[in-house]
Amino acid sequence: MNKNQLFKRQITLSEIGEIGQEKLQNASVLVVGCGGLGSLIAVYLASSGIGKLHLVDFDTVDITNLHRQVFYTLEDVGKPKAAILRTFIEQRAPFTEVSFTNKPVTKENVFELIENVDIVVDGTDSLPTKYLLNDACVLKNKPLVYGSLYKFDGYVATFNVLQKDESYSANLRDAFPEMATEIPNCEEAGTLNSIVGLIAIQQVNEVLKLVTKTGKPLTNELLIYNSLQNTQLKIKLKPSVLEANIAKIFNMQTYVDALCVGQNPDLQISSQELKEQLSIQSASKNLEIIAVLNNLDVPFKVDKTIHINDFDAEKIAVDFNKTYVMICQRGLNSPKATERLKKKYPDLKVLNLTGGISTYKTQVSS
Repeated sequence: MNKNQLFKRQITLSEIGEIGQEKLQNASVLVVGCGGLGSLIAVYLASSGIGKLHLVDFDTVDITNLHRQVFYTLEDVGKPKAAILRTFIEQRAPFTEVSFTNKPVTKENVFELIENVDIVVDGTDSLPTKYLLNDACVLKNKPLVYGSLYKFDGYVATFNVLQKDESYSANLRDAFPEMATEIPNCEEAGTLNSIVGLIAIQQVNEVLKLVTKTGKPLTNELLIYNSLQNTQLKIKLKPSVLEANIAKIFNMQTYVDALCVGQNPDLQISSQELKEQLSIQSASKNLEIIAVLNNLDVPFKVDKTIHINDFDAEKIAVDFNKTYVMICQRGLNSPKATERLKKKYPDLKVLNLTGGISTYKTQVSS
């Protein structure tokens, strides 16, 4: 296959040309997260001719992902996202070398992951991971293309880019100095697939501009786009958080999801423990399983569904002879319900399914 034929329409652009296309071929990009943002970002970057892509995602495809993660199919449900996405890309982008890591990004492996790439792209939905990527990129002088979503709003910026005066542009902590802990995630707040696509394409656009040195990247500014009104706002950012301060933060911070920090281990039940309880008829009769998200695909009987937004412990009539198990998709919302019910009824046995249904399906065979 002729490379110039494959990228003919792109090379035709005078601002790109064969030189710009060669820059794309020589570029290496790390895409963290292979969900709604990351999967689209990865496919479009490969289709644009990025030479090396490394994908990072620990999760598997869930049926609730498919409305916005359009490169996965019903047949992919339960399979590792990163592996499935690599296969898809290999089938349509012969000049892109794709590798993947089927593990979460942590403080322990983040430097290794970003070390040999030119640009890092944040396609995650975890605030701690976003701050981890930001801080690591600042410390290792890597540009970070940031994207995030809240319902009908999307946020895009390009952080930590080397400027002409040898300084670096603003980073995430210049925009949001402190990590918010009360922002609902997509499971809780919901999201429309169109805004996911719009923001992902904006992130792709930022990468292509950085690599080809064409146009003006979103440096020292944050773009906020509202899909309902088709409006956008750019907020100016000023670099102010020093690298030395970020180094101190990095040393102290765990970057563990805020919802997981401080969870009482006495209020947890593992996937294996729950399966064992369900397999014993006498024990299973004493379980009351409550789903705190609607339409969960659960491989066992759920006694009640009370969405986390409507979860009012005051209105729940309990049986003190039973053990209550709170479940959600990934174990991010069920801990809230567990704490609320336990606070209302201190003597009631209430447990949170650690890691949610995603972990249960991964760790426990049916």
